[in-house]
Amino acid sequence: MSALKLNLGCGSKRLDGYLNVDKYGDPELRVDLEQFPWPWPDNSIAKIELSHVLEHLGQQTETYLQIIQELYRICQPQAEIHVVVPHHRHDFFVHDPTHVRPITPYGLSMFSQKFNRECQAKGYSTTPLGLYLGVDFEVVETTYIPGDCWPEFAGDRADDVDYLLKQSKLHNNLIQEVDMTLIAVKSATDRG
Repeated sequence: MSALKLNLGCGSKRLDGYLNVDKYGDPELRVDLEQFPWPWPDNSIAKIELSHVLEHLGQQTETYLQIIQELYRICQPQAEIHVVVPHHRHDFFVHDPTHVRPITPYGLSMFSQKFNRECQAKGYSTTPLGLYLGVDFEVVETTYIPGDCWPEFAGDRADDVDYLLKQSKLHNNLIQEVDMTLIAVKSATDRG
């Protein structure tokens, strides 16, 4: 299988070893990620980088869900998707008028069929988007990047991630970015 890697919405940040793709600027390949289908075959992509991209896409829910379906369609089994977004309670997210939706680890977990089934078994009202859309992504790693004010706010607890998460429910600007890695759960015959 091909080891093609995509840097989607690359802007001016080109990555070596990736096909750098964007709607604007001077990418290697110009693609509007809100137009479908994308120009890659089923099961053809080994890795995707989405750094500060998803929060700009899919203002209409239907478009956002199609983006998720296209990601799944083009991913090889076990393909890695690396997503970095501004935290939804940070000024970096709020101030930019091109940010059309918050992207959270829980929100991306809703595209996991395993998570969907667990929520259904527990009677939760979480929308089973993975089952509805025929996609299956597992969030395998999440890292929270604190904002500049966090060390002063937290003092000697600055390295305590649980404390950071608890306090970020009460205070804005404590988490600047969220860095997540997803894996496409599919067999080689899945179209997506």
